[in-house]
Amino acid sequence: MADDHAAHAVSAYGSNINETPHIDRIAEGGMRLDNCFCTNSLCAPSRATILTGTYNHVNGVQTLSTEFDSNQPAVAQLLRDAGYQTAIVGKWHLGHGKGHDPQGFDYWTVVPDQGRYHNPVFLDMDGSQRVIPGYATNIITDLSIEWLDQRSSDDPFFLMVHHKAPHRNWEPDEKHLDMYTDGDLSVPENFFDDYSGRASAARAAQMRVADHLRLDDLKKLLPPGMTQDEEALWKYQTYIKDYLRCVASVDDNVGRLLDYLQEHGLVDDTIVIYSSDQGFFLGDHGWYDKRFMYEESLRMPFLIRYPREIPAGSASDALAMNVDFAQTFLDYANVEALPRMQGATLREVLKGETPDDWRSSVYYRYWEHDDGIHHVWAHYGVRTDRYKLVYYYADGLGLPGTSETVMEPEWELFDLQEDPWEMRSVYHDPAYAQVRRELEAELARVQEEIGDKPYVRGQA
Repeated sequence: MADDHAAHAVSAYGSNINETPHIDRIAEGGMRLDNCFCTNSLCAPSRATILTGTYNHVNGVQTLSTEFDSNQPAVAQLLRDAGYQTAIVGKWHLGHGKGHDPQGFDYWTVVPDQGRYHNPVFLDMDGSQRVIPGYATNIITDLSIEWLDQRSSDDPFFLMVHHKAPHRNWEPDEKHLDMYTDGDLSVPENFFDDYSGRASAARAAQMRVADHLRLDDLKKLLPPGMTQDEEALWKYQTYIKDYLRCVASVDDNVGRLLDYLQEHGLVDDTIVIYSSDQGFFLGDHGWYDKRFMYEESLRMPFLIRYPREIPAGSASDALAMNVDFAQTFLDYANVEALPRMQGATLREVLKGETPDDWRSSVYYRYWEHDDGIHHVWAHYGVRTDRYKLVYYYADGLGLPGTSETVMEPEWELFDLQEDPWEMRSVYHDPAYAQVRRELEAELARVQEEIGDKPYVRGQA
């Protein structure tokens, strides 16, 4: 799993700015999920959902400032109890210390918080810390391979390889510094979004290209005499190239792990999944971050290879979510999921046999209201195969990391078929009145089903 690696920066998803040949090997040998989404587009909440198979109001990680209770039931412990050797290497980002460190793993070594790209610090399960010279993406792969080498070949294994990259601020390794130096990369069609025709939340956000990103260093390099638009484009090219250079290292190291499985005769019996904790705006809407329920942030890459069961070179447009991951892992291991888990196993979907009663919508909730940096308002909503309904309730509800400022609630409705770039809300368009009513009913149904309370002003 990478951090902030958007699906539209993976060539298996048709990226027009990037090539990821090794990540694509997973898709070529298995399936690409075209509609996989996160339930909360933030690192820690997404990771908690993946581990527990629950939404954030259940696992308790609603914002970046709410630490994970690692004593709660999670997938690694269930697999270990079933005889699996378990390990996690790399980014944890769910708090540290008693009650927050990884649990259920036979082996773990993780970076504190976001970690460093160069000469990273690692926290080990014996409580010690160490600095390992080198580049984080290579080191995380080195440590993973070391663990694979020392594991027992008599028992199955479950390994989570969690890269820091390509989380900002982007620091490429020396090997990839000269990539993308021979011209400019494509610019998103909605790069110059003026945020009109939608809720006020988009205009309020502070996530424009170069916001909070080495701005002082950029000013020293910025060519003089540029117009505002020219400056925005120059900053975009500067940052997108560093981002993609970091992705290139991830891709190389995915190749190393795939080669290891091949060399050790493990390909047929090993399920390999590549994903990210959420999507990311790569200049889309003029932004660099995530958080919003817009497509580029909501969508996750999910590529899976299992030659014994998953058709090679296949794809599915079934609606999937990160809340499904834990139950899917358990299903493949023939381990019963816990009653508290709220997703659904993807196993039949991944065979190309989506059940007739498969879900028709996905639910999203962003809790970290107006954090003081990005100024994204709290919201929730549902997405179907064609439409998306978003409610900005704009209240932090007293949660850690949120603002006490409360804004007037607003709605958005998008027709993704007619408006794939999500530039115009049709919530107040009379032609969509019936669609609006149906989606509002679906939102209420899903919230009741998963036990997430609808927002009521003045109630936490």
